[in-house]
Amino acid sequence: MQTPAQPVLRDIVLVGGGHSHVGVLRRFAMKPIPGVRLTLICRDTDTPYSGMLPGYVAGHYAFDQVHIDLSRLAHFAGARFLRDEVTGLDRDGRRVFCRQRPPVAYDVVSVNIGSAPRLDSVDGAEAYAVPVKPIDQFNQRWQAVLERIKAHRGRFVIAVVGGGAGGVELLLAVQYRLAAELIALGRNPADLELHIFHGAGEFLPTHNAAVRKKFHRVLANRGVQLHLNTHVTRVSAGSLQTDQGEAFCVDEVLWVTQAGGQAWLAATGLALDDSGFILVKDTLQSITDARVFAAGDVATLVNAPREKAGVFAVRQGPPLAENLRRSVLGKPLRRYHPQRRWLALISTGDRFAIGSRGPLAFSGRWVWRWKDLIDRRFMRRFSELPTMAGVTQPLRSRNEVALNADEQGQAISALAMRCGGCGAKVGSTVLTRALAGLRPVERDDVLLGLHAPDDAAVVRIAPGMAAVHTVDFFRAFIDDPYLFGKIAANHALGDIFAMGAEAQSATAIATVPYGLESKVEALLLQMMTGAVEVLNQSGCALVGGHTGEGQELALGFAVNGIIDPKAVLSKSGMSPGDALILTKPLGTGTLFAAHAQLRAKGRWLDTALESMVQSSEQAATCLRLFGATACTDVTGFGLLGHLLEMTRPSKVDAYLDLAAIPVLPGALETAAAGILSSLQSANLRLRSAIRNQAGAATHPVYPLLFDPQTAGGLLASVPQEKAIACIAALRERGYSCATVIGRVAEQSSEPQPIILNR
Repeated sequence: MQTPAQPVLRDIVLVGGGHSHVGVLRRFAMKPIPGVRLTLICRDTDTPYSGMLPGYVAGHYAFDQVHIDLSRLAHFAGARFLRDEVTGLDRDGRRVFCRQRPPVAYDVVSVNIGSAPRLDSVDGAEAYAVPVKPIDQFNQRWQAVLERIKAHRGRFVIAVVGGGAGGVELLLAVQYRLAAELIALGRNPADLELHIFHGAGEFLPTHNAAVRKKFHRVLANRGVQLHLNTHVTRVSAGSLQTDQGEAFCVDEVLWVTQAGGQAWLAATGLALDDSGFILVKDTLQSITDARVFAAGDVATLVNAPREKAGVFAVRQGPPLAENLRRSVLGKPLRRYHPQRRWLALISTGDRFAIGSRGPLAFSGRWVWRWKDLIDRRFMRRFSELPTMAGVTQPLRSRNEVALNADEQGQAISALAMRCGGCGAKVGSTVLTRALAGLRPVERDDVLLGLHAPDDAAVVRIAPGMAAVHTVDFFRAFIDDPYLFGKIAANHALGDIFAMGAEAQSATAIATVPYGLESKVEALLLQMMTGAVEVLNQSGCALVGGHTGEGQELALGFAVNGIIDPKAVLSKSGMSPGDALILTKPLGTGTLFAAHAQLRAKGRWLDTALESMVQSSEQAATCLRLFGATACTDVTGFGLLGHLLEMTRPSKVDAYLDLAAIPVLPGALETAAAGILSSLQSANLRLRSAIRNQAGAATHPVYPLLFDPQTAGGLLASVPQEKAIACIAALRERGYSCATVIGRVAEQSSEPQPIILNR
């Protein structure tokens, strides 16, 4: 992974995690460009390799064997990974529109999003057919098919619409897997009935006659019914109709016809072909806009159109990476020349494959083993990532980013020795532009804030109410500034909610890496938009702040709350007999330590981030409704440290049930591997407060007692008789992992107040 030592001068944004872009990421990891930031935007963390997807469907491969972890790969490449869905391009403003965040700025953008199903031309297909593309969404649909056949009794009919190689290969894989599932359930695999519907007079149109003959034989032997010159005209629940006037009863319809470009491409103004794919030059640039590149299925080469096949997406990775590199360095681009003939190895589901190259055709189990070897070798390039030096080389004359005159001046300033004190503040113009679009919530008790900036904010406290003050600040631990802003705000609000207060106002404290003004502005906009969304959701007004320059991105908030002094929920109110409730799972510290070492799966991080952006406001309200006697939020000192902050002033002991403590997916694995937060060792000093720890110390959850949490859950004591109802209410509010993890007891004469139960 590269660690940026240079200010960001250029942004390359990769839209989609297709086969070409994973190749780009790996090449940039091996040879980063100083001053160039790579950003990957993709809806999913795990992207499937199309070459192994039929093998996965057939049951020959596990999920991780056929999916590339984009989060891990992007981190290895020193790239930002933004998990979001792209909805459009603003080519004039050079921005990528996303569904859930502010637009992402680019200097050069590349699109590798595959294709989208064309179901709207057939009545009922959108509602009742299962599209195979985009393949990154196929897995959840396939899992649903598996569940349905397990519950089905009697004959089960599957129809595949589309007789290309993809449709035939998929159908045979489905047949093999479902037959195995039925046998395992003690049922008859002959209950499966399979059909292929193809509109042309011959299937496998891009392959030679010898290959088609071999597949005719396989389909006949496997009992698959092939319907040629047959168009499906209507799909409904349990049936489909064809242009031949026939109706078929079907249980599942898989749609594998030629797909088209995603709908949002039509509004970009880019030149598209008749199927909605981006027309590109030999350099893989759009023929409309030299700043827009495209590769894989979404691209159509004007001078050398080819079949939409994964082999071309893979082959386009290296030339795409080279031309993206050359585009930001101001160098001439190179032409990509696709091969006229290519090797196709098509599996039949049963560890047998048929090969094709030009006029050649060959088959056998040895072909499947050959295909398996090629596929596994490809996947190892993205799963077995080498250790990188982690240092970006300084700018060199032969490797300098192309800048205009104004940008050159800014770059020189950014590279120069930076001032301290108020000289390290971000410029007012940049701040004004970045914050102009923010809309902090308006409150009547905020007299002066961002709506009327002054030297300080002024807020009113109602008579009889008390003010609650807290502050939190930490450096970024993820490369998504929008998500980081959400988590930082959520983390800061946790203390306010834990005490039962209402969040009133917040001032921000931010450090941003120096660089070109446009890059600093875009970063601030992303981060503060995420933060303000969280603050607004809780009715907390952002009233001001301070932003300075530094080596790393960091954000914090000083938050003010208001509360009735009689209603303060402190840490010291625990009573013997109370139940201990935890509202969120543990494990963020170990997971993100593993992420820094490229040893955490992206889907583990996804779950952790979902937990971290979940507000504790509703949890705090619920706990108060059920008579919570004490409460705190679990953050840097870990569960044990914050529990001690409750037991000691409450003069009680606490029993923890280790088996009941909720844990984030992957946290047990990373902790068991010894991958722990840098704060873990300091927190471990608190183990002297544990009684009878000898046996419990071997429990897999034990290390997580000391794991520092970011935006962790609430830990509260609730009267025992209300605990079950409280847990049910918390889960109804979305805290699915909320649970009772122990109980409060009378204080003993022992100096260790924490007792662990395995």
